Amino acid sequence: MKRRIQKQWKRKCDADAELNLNLPLPTQVISNEEFAPPHQTLKQKLVEHRLLELADRSSKRLNISRRSFLASTGGMAAAFLAMNSVFGNFFKVEAAELFEVDATQEKFPKKEFIFDIHTHHVAAGKQITVPPLLRYRDAGAAWGNKALVGREHKWQDLYLANYIKEMFLDSDTVMAVITGLPAKTDADNVLPPAEMIETRAEINGLAKSRRIIAHGLFSPDLGRRDMEEMQRQHERLKVEAWKGYPGQPLADGSVGWWMDDEKVAYPAYEYSRKIGIKNICVHKGLPLPGWDLEHSSTRDVPKAARDFPDLNFLIYHAGFRGVAGVRELAAAGFKTRPAIPWVSDLCEARKRDPKMTNVYMDLGTTFGMTVITEPLLCAYLLGLMIDAFGEDHVLWGTDSIWWGSPQWQIEAFRRLQMPEDLMKRFGFKPLTDRVKEKILGLNSARVYGVDVKAKMNAIPSDYVTRLKEKYRAEGAQPSNTQYGWILG
Repeated sequence: MKRRIQKQWKRKCDADAELNLNLPLPTQVISNEEFAPPHQTLKQKLVEHRLLELADRSSKRLNISRRSFLASTGGMAAAFLAMNSVFGNFFKVEAAELFEVDATQEKFPKKEFIFDIHTHHVAAGKQITVPPLLRYRDAGAAWGNKALVGREHKWQDLYLANYIKEMFLDSDTVMAVITGLPAKTDADNVLPPAEMIETRAEINGLAKSRRIIAHGLFSPDLGRRDMEEMQRQHERLKVEAWKGYPGQPLADGSVGWWMDDEKVAYPAYEYSRKIGIKNICVHKGLPLPGWDLEHSSTRDVPKAARDFPDLNFLIYHAGFRGVAGVRELAAAGFKTRPAIPWVSDLCEARKRDPKMTNVYMDLGTTFGMTVITEPLLCAYLLGLMIDAFGEDHVLWGTDSIWWGSPQWQIEAFRRLQMPEDLMKRFGFKPLTDRVKEKILGLNSARVYGVDVKAKMNAIPSDYVTRLKEKYRAEGAQPSNTQYGWILG
């Protein structure tokens, strides 16, 4: 069954290349290879249709190509106008933005500290052309970084260059966490810890500023072997947090591991406590076909959090099981306050235990997936999390660059409004600018010990900023490439 499903998967960038069409935001759910992507919905097809109609009319009026329009701020505005026409007025957008760059810049000034705690390298593929200025090693060497003089270029460099382009040049992201997926051996791993550390070293070294934080990987079901690997990553690679997948069975005979298993998982937490690493990031929700469903649930989070109050548990994907089965609730308008599998369970656990203040909800993929499928579901999920955990415990993550540049998700979050009906019926709070600033970066800065004021003062003169200025001055536009998988 798994093989038959996966045979239908197609890279989104390959599908777009066949149609010679790159939209400013995806109009169907894209998978990061950690879950099966659902089919495009009828509403998503309608958004796509209306977006293309707007693009055709607007590009003709501006006397530019449709592709150029879609890569502009006008194209992004057209996407949200199309979304509003299908789903209702969820997003702040004005028709003037189709034709006037200043209309967007005045509406959303670029001032936030945006810290994306959920990012990945993605193989760029030969169809992706990276501008010559992104021969970043040559530029870095010319600008005084002696460590880069004479460095040989490898094909893998394109992946890192592409990551820099999508994350920092085509978006307003200031800092990011690079993460990965454990494997039995590094040879089986698409992005092993050593390569994540290389990414951190290259980007931070080029910038001469801390732009990247790197995860280490842990898999407690591997027992002593995992403990030895954690020690190696700490001592040799100086990792700054851990990422684990309780639903992923790596040990022979394993079906996964429980976060609250005192014999299996607790030794990893105790070691982390001993070496001073406080942030334990775990993939919850979005189970991959073949993984044990229950191990991907959030039922094991509360006890682990209670037993290790000095550690932070960052719940990746916020425990969201997926849109199947709950999309219909949103389409019906949430007549009652329904339970969202696994997310609501964790939110209720937090309400029952006010001392559970060391659990944080990451929005990676969950926000992107729901905001393009049913914005009402997206707003409802945000309302649940903020109501239960508080506005200080929701963290910005995008799972980019699977979804392409994170800019479209940043724009969607900036523009998203909490519906009056949800506030009236469920007591949810409005998504104010201050709440959004916290979620977009200030909360994660606190969790990772980042001095935001010092960071923002350092950014204007660092290498990546100079590269971005040159990139923009040369008239470069985002490619709108989305790298993840869709169901064909």
